Amino acid sequence: MPQTETADQTDALSIAALWPNAYADLRHLAQRRLRNVERMTLLDTTALVNESWLRLAHSGLRDVPSREKFFGYVSRIMRSIIVDMVRERSALRRGGDAVHITLGTTIVEGIPADEEALCVDDALSALAQVEPRLVRVVEMRYYAGLTEAEIGAALGLTERTIRRDWDKARGLLRVMLAGQ
Repeated sequence: MPQTETADQTDALSIAALWPNAYADLRHLAQRRLRNVERMTLLDTTALVNESWLRLAHSGLRDVPSREKFFGYVSRIMRSIIVDMVRERSALRRGGDAVHITLGTTIVEGIPADEEALCVDDALSALAQVEPRLVRVVEMRYYAGLTEAEIGAALGLTERTIRRDWDKARGLLRVMLAGQ
């Protein structure tokens, strides 16, 4: 897709041109993200990267201001794909609208692995209502694997601010998840 340059877009990067150059990094990123949730989503690295491309292409976004912002967008898309797949699989496994009957008598300690991704997503959504910047930092750090310097460049903040935001977000998420 050719990029039309105007005075405002002179340093914008075309997503279509950036994607092939970043493909290896995106596969590595997807591999790290799927390491913990692969059995819950049935996604593999290639499927996650390709699904991310499809969603990004259908979003209508054509240009990004920087490579870091690009990875920020993709990290949000990957989070969304993983959570959607876990929800879909959980719904199917539980019989969709069927009445649920518990056959076991023991209570398992902690959150089942399938529920963990959904709980984290719910906690991030709740946190976004109060501190949206913290959610962006978590998405870019956890889902995209960006460094503090890269996140700072993407958000226009210092590395120290990013470190403080990361620590604050982890603390808040820990408290929110402990309450579930």
